[in-house]
Amino acid sequence: MSLALFTKELRSYAIPTLVVTAILAMYIACIAYMYDPEIAQSLDDLMDIMPELYAAFGMANPTDSMLDFLLNYLFGFLFTLMPLIIVMIAINRSIIRPIDRGSMAYLLATPASRLRISTTLALALIAVMALVMVAVVAIQIGCCEAMFPGELDIPGLLAASAGLFALWLFMCGLCFACATIIPDTRIGFWAGGGLCVVMFLMQMVSQMGDGLSSLKRYNPIQLFDCYALAGGGTAASDAAVQACILGAMGIVLFCLGIAVFCRRDLSL
Repeated sequence: MSLALFTKELRSYAIPTLVVTAILAMYIACIAYMYDPEIAQSLDDLMDIMPELYAAFGMANPTDSMLDFLLNYLFGFLFTLMPLIIVMIAINRSIIRPIDRGSMAYLLATPASRLRISTTLALALIAVMALVMVAVVAIQIGCCEAMFPGELDIPGLLAASAGLFALWLFMCGLCFACATIIPDTRIGFWAGGGLCVVMFLMQMVSQMGDGLSSLKRYNPIQLFDCYALAGGGTAASDAAVQACILGAMGIVLFCLGIAVFCRRDLSL
């Protein structure tokens, strides 16, 4: 790994990462505040009116505890798609734009090998997502303890967050692999993010009714089950195995992208 390149990449991701994290923090504070019984009852009334819509966004589950409330209104939609913005910006700044502008040639002309460069770019992306995860977990715990002390099941939240990071790792690996494997940079840039969005839409559709539930079989992100991870017991063990598989798929995609980048003929 090149430490100089690693720190440079982290600095280039700083502003978009801070903006997205700030938006997530705002939503976390709002959702934590809505745990108030009167507000929660209003949300349940809306759920009764539009059950299919709530189910599509993964918000139709019972919310008997503070943790269930967070899982229902944050993990099903917001925490899945919002971080994808950071991933897409990072992929564009680290791979797509340097190839398009020809500046990748200067990087490849350094003594660092292609393997070292591509591995550093991959590790920088994983590191920034890990920092976002730490911030998101800390903000959730801070907001919940400030508004409703003792109500949050912190171990359950940590377990669900670990599974969520496995999902992020998979999305990062998919976007990284598409950007490095596909020769056309524009197609490579949009392919990874597009596939992530398509899989999320498939998940939404599969949750709207039993007739469409078969779509779950072909969707990798269905391996992430935050409720089972947070619930403990045998279900949590099975969900942890699924999350590990999802994270392993992300690592394999990173390795595939690195291997192709090392042999790719770049027109610089």
